[in-house]
Amino acid sequence: MNPDGAPAPSESGRTYTLLGRNGTPYRSATPGTLGGHRRGRLYGRLDCPSALRAISWGHYVRHRVFFPDEATAVAAGFRPCAVCLPEEHARRRADERGPVTP
Repeated sequence: MNPDGAPAPSESGRTYTLLGRNGTPYRSATPGTLGGHRRGRLYGRLDCPSALRAISWGHYVRHRVFFPDEATAVAAGFRPCAVCLPEEHARRRADERGPVTP
């Protein structure tokens, strides 16, 4: 961190904008490990086929956000992508539905 509170640049001199737990953007010297869609409140892998397809069609980029990790994405109110994170998505759906009663 620089004395003025700005993040130290990465070795390449580049900084990245990530979303924090409270959903507020901040600058980081480290790129995000997950991407998300602000309007859809979804997050997933950076190589997600669904996101890459939407990006290739010219959609999605305007509302794209990045997270340092899964815990931060969840804390910011985002949910896992069913395409690239099917296990996390299924686990969240099961948690939302609660226990099954006969």
